[in-house]
Amino acid sequence: MNERTQELLIKGAGTVTALAAAWLVQRAISAVWKAARGHDLPTGKDDTDEAVGEVVAAAVVTGALGALVRVLATRGGTKAARRILAR
Repeated sequence: MNERTQELLIKGAGTVTALAAAWLVQRAISAVWKAARGHDLPTGKDDTDEAVGEVVAAAVVTGALGALVRVLATRGGTKAARRILAR
């Protein structure tokens, strides 16, 4: 396998891992929010009666954890793919 193909596989593994991790963290945040607050995660749509502070808090938590998990998952997926291809 040539170097270009290996790099594409490594990037693909990192991307797939990051997408899966982002989906999982979103599900986890939604479940924790519902358990803690008694209702679903706010959407921020204009037609709801959600408090602005709650929408901002949800956005901060979701954004920060989502970004952190994506970075860690991308690095982990890339590292794992490099190990597998090095064999």
